Amino acid sequence: MTDESASEQDPGAPMRDDEFFALREGEVAAALPAQFDASLYFIGRIRTPWQSREQCPKNPRESDAVCTVELDPRWAPGLEGLETVTHVVLLYWMNRTRRDLVRQWPRHYGERRGTFALRSPARPNPIAISVARLVRIEGSTLLVTGVDCLDNTPLLDIKPYFASTDSVPEAVVGWHARRGR
Repeated sequence: MTDESASEQDPGAPMRDDEFFALREGEVAAALPAQFDASLYFIGRIRTPWQSREQCPKNPRESDAVCTVELDPRWAPGLEGLETVTHVVLLYWMNRTRRDLVRQWPRHYGERRGTFALRSPARPNPIAISVARLVRIEGSTLLVTGVDCLDNTPLLDIKPYFASTDSVPEAVVGWHARRGR
């Protein structure tokens, strides 16, 4: 089975794009394990206006676009009580990225960093997180602002955001702070 046919059959399989998957100077890739350690369920899809990486915001705060979280109806009863929150934590699977990079050279930073020191989607388990503002719930659909993923991204989980426990105001990313950002 080719990578192309695998991605057509498996919506969670990464899309192949030669330019995107090419290593940049200074980047390092590692051999992936032969088998997976776990499996998971995609509980829905995130619908956004972004079809390409160039269109997609680099982080969730760069856009106020209202996006749609389409939850599989079987999970709709799990939304009970969520209508009372202002923000939700969305965990999603960045299925259109590399999974073997251990050192990366992000275009917008201009210097190499280890994968685990970055928020890049290119990572062994391409799980992304956004704290999104919940606009409203319509049945098994959530309307939110504050996501940074391509259209039709698989959804892993939804959790209420608790500012009292999820916020760590004194947290610092040293290399980022030194850049004056």
